[in-house]
Amino acid sequence: MGSPLIDSLLAAVEARPDDVPLRLHLAELLVAEDRRPEAVGHLAAVLQRDPANEAAQLLMRQALGGPAPTVEDAAAPAKSGVDWHAYEEQFTDSVPPRFARSDDEPDPVQGYEDRIVDLETSSIRLTDVGGMAEVKKRLDLAFLGPLRNEKMRELYGKSLRGGLLLYGPPGCGKTFLARAVAGEMGAKFATISLVDVLNMWIGQSEHNLHEIFETARRNAPCVLFLDEVDALGHKRSQLQSSAMRTLGNQLLAELDGMEGANDGVFVLAATNAPWDVDAALRRPGRLDRTVLVAPPDGPARRAILEYHLRDRPIARIDLDRLVAATEKFSGADLAHVCETAAEFAMHDSLTTGQVRMIEQRDMEAALREVRPSTGPWMTTARNVAMFANEGGAYDELAKYLKRHKLM
Repeated sequence: MGSPLIDSLLAAVEARPDDVPLRLHLAELLVAEDRRPEAVGHLAAVLQRDPANEAAQLLMRQALGGPAPTVEDAAAPAKSGVDWHAYEEQFTDSVPPRFARSDDEPDPVQGYEDRIVDLETSSIRLTDVGGMAEVKKRLDLAFLGPLRNEKMRELYGKSLRGGLLLYGPPGCGKTFLARAVAGEMGAKFATISLVDVLNMWIGQSEHNLHEIFETARRNAPCVLFLDEVDALGHKRSQLQSSAMRTLGNQLLAELDGMEGANDGVFVLAATNAPWDVDAALRRPGRLDRTVLVAPPDGPARRAILEYHLRDRPIARIDLDRLVAATEKFSGADLAHVCETAAEFAMHDSLTTGQVRMIEQRDMEAALREVRPSTGPWMTTARNVAMFANEGGAYDELAKYLKRHKLM
């Protein structure tokens, strides 16, 4: 139960915050009542107004855990043994700073290096990814197998580092796959795009990129996902900006681990336009392995449709028919189909006044309205596979296009 006298003094100090003797008396009572954190705040306010106040200095030492002031202490000349900087650091949350900073002086930031990128833990596993057996096999070969088998890794001299480029039409699950890899590894996960790196000041963009990789190294094992890597590592021969060329060089240096060991740092990159990625990024030791993430196959389409219908009221949905009718649809297209079908059913319910389930007729109406978005990408990919497949870089793409009679 609080002291009535202290409560009265608190009210008086609130009314007269500049009354040093009143605040000092309140601090004495708070120390006596063992309410030291409160006393520290009031004593700091006293010392801001009267830094040489000996009584306040002695009380502050006691409030911060020092010995109680003695008669000799009171009679002795004031000593400058109080480390006010240390006290400010210790009680920064409750005690205001003794001196204000100028407007152009930046505030100190603790742990800035790890705040430049948000690290998270992924709960997604590869079993959550429907279909895509070939993609999963490549991911297991490149990353997951060596990580799970330490003895075999040592036998074959396989290091815990590497990079892999995921490419394919937009909306086909490249980010989801990267999260699943991080989840399988039990590794930290961070998504990086150009906006996370780019800065208007000369040299700051390169610094930001370096700090991102340093954060990943400190938190290994860590999966760094470079989203839209063609923006970060565009073909340098096509770049007009010297700043972007310099940033591309910094990315190459970080992938090589020239300024730090990359063991335990796994780099997954994604792009819709691999033909725009600088060739140097795809040399051995960098993003030297590529995986085509094509539009979802039949089992994957079924899993995606089930996922987006799971929390909606549905009745008599023919999944086999829907899977057969959505061969060229991306994952995002399938999500849009489910959303559109829900809109049709809801509009009908509002119009008739009778609430009903989402039915097959709604899904088919949605399919008549939503068209696959992968067509333009496939057209560009076909031209690349036919006329720009230097060194067999797009053999996997060519096989896919031939298998689906697109080439």
